[in-house]
Amino acid sequence: MFCYSINLKQKEGDTMKKRSSGILLHISSLPGEYGIGDFGKGAYDFIDFLEDSGQHYWQILPIGITGYGDSPYQSFSAYAGNPYFIDLNELIQLGYLDGKHVAKVDLGKHKHKIDYEKLYNRKMPLLKEAYENAKIKIRPELDRFLLAEGDWLENFALYMAIKSYNDNQSWTNWAKGYEHKNTETVLKFKKTHESEIYFWIFTQYFFFKQWFALKAVANSKGIQIIGDLPIYVAEDSADVWAHPEYFKLDAALRPTCVAGCPPDAFSSTGQLWGNPIYNWTFMEANGFKWWIERIDYSLKLFDTIRIDHFRGFDAYWEIPYGDLTAENGKWVKGPGIKLFEAIQRQLGAVDIIAEDLGFLTESVIELRKATGFPGMKVLEFAFDTREESDYLPHNFEKECVAYTGTHDNDTIMGWMSNVIKSDRDFAIEYLKLDKHEGYNWGFIRGIWSSTAYLAIAQMQDFLGLDAKARMNTPSTLGGNWRFRISNRDLTKALSDKIKGLTKLYGRL
Repeated sequence: MFCYSINLKQKEGDTMKKRSSGILLHISSLPGEYGIGDFGKGAYDFIDFLEDSGQHYWQILPIGITGYGDSPYQSFSAYAGNPYFIDLNELIQLGYLDGKHVAKVDLGKHKHKIDYEKLYNRKMPLLKEAYENAKIKIRPELDRFLLAEGDWLENFALYMAIKSYNDNQSWTNWAKGYEHKNTETVLKFKKTHESEIYFWIFTQYFFFKQWFALKAVANSKGIQIIGDLPIYVAEDSADVWAHPEYFKLDAALRPTCVAGCPPDAFSSTGQLWGNPIYNWTFMEANGFKWWIERIDYSLKLFDTIRIDHFRGFDAYWEIPYGDLTAENGKWVKGPGIKLFEAIQRQLGAVDIIAEDLGFLTESVIELRKATGFPGMKVLEFAFDTREESDYLPHNFEKECVAYTGTHDNDTIMGWMSNVIKSDRDFAIEYLKLDKHEGYNWGFIRGIWSSTAYLAIAQMQDFLGLDAKARMNTPSTLGGNWRFRISNRDLTKALSDKIKGLTKLYGRL
């Protein structure tokens, strides 16, 4: 058995984490008047709801600018924020937009579903209009912001401006001369398209200005933000374009292999994510600088980081580039403990949750234990009559984070409707579910009463919503990431009920 020899967080003075709970709801799913959840009033109302409910954590999904399939896990940058989340009301108050004009723009009328096509075609032009009205006045602030943020912001803004110039195609399909940031063509573009580049700096300035204001209010009310860090970046991203040396690419700068998951319960052909694989040999020789900077930056944005697909640091599923499914992949050894030793040397102990779901080998388990990071337990995975499950609450260890389900799971009510009868009956018997209490509340009770130091449920589950409210179905394209709540969902009766349950099980 492969065994890691140290525990990065077992230092003198370390103590067990405080017993608490939280709610999973992405920014995009918040209520609001402009077609998608944003950093406006709906976000502040939700923070008030969390406080009234006795919750200490708000978990969100990645906040990067979304790319292919509208997925927050396929972003054009590992650093940049999603301009869709910018609160237009602040731009109106500053005089950069006309409120009457904005009110007439259809950004999506459905209160519970996001229309990304309308946002792309209508909100982005509104942001460009605001920039044109603001650019002379705000230029000194943007220059200071660019100087403070350095390479990532310059690379991102340049990338997005060139991407727009090349009909929004991925950089692998750009015209000759744009294949790298240091070509003569690109250097000339920087001089001749400064205004287009600064538009993207403008979006990031307001994104982060509004985000940090929102986070400060949450923290002042005792609410910590759990951010989500995808393990991989998209091929269509400023990161791969600006730093191809960090990825497994061929001489033509095309990936030699891509990431995904082998066939499993979610998909019989596996999950083909398509992200380039890291050149871990180069990264290690460089002292894991790229990862250290990324973690450091994320810890400024969030109080805790959930690293998606943590098992990929031990071994990852590598699929030949061009394959249409993930079936022909193979397991390849990752950087292991060396990466996290390097992170600790530079940053000290870091607050990370390891998403350790899926097929786990003993070496994956040893790696997570060596880091000291808590793993995840998902209650919907527990009820398999064929075998004893580590996801049953009586098997939980205290240093774990328990979920009813994640963004990749069905809602509880959807799961109860769609699961096979034997597993459904098992859940009913184990959790003592009944319709009077509500199956969703029985599931929530199951993890709130568990020994896990942190219990989290999706907002959809507190609302008792069916499968139509599911956030994402893995290995499918279209119809995902669209769910939203409305202001009417955040009632005092609901917050009181959540708080009562939280108090009952010692999580206040």
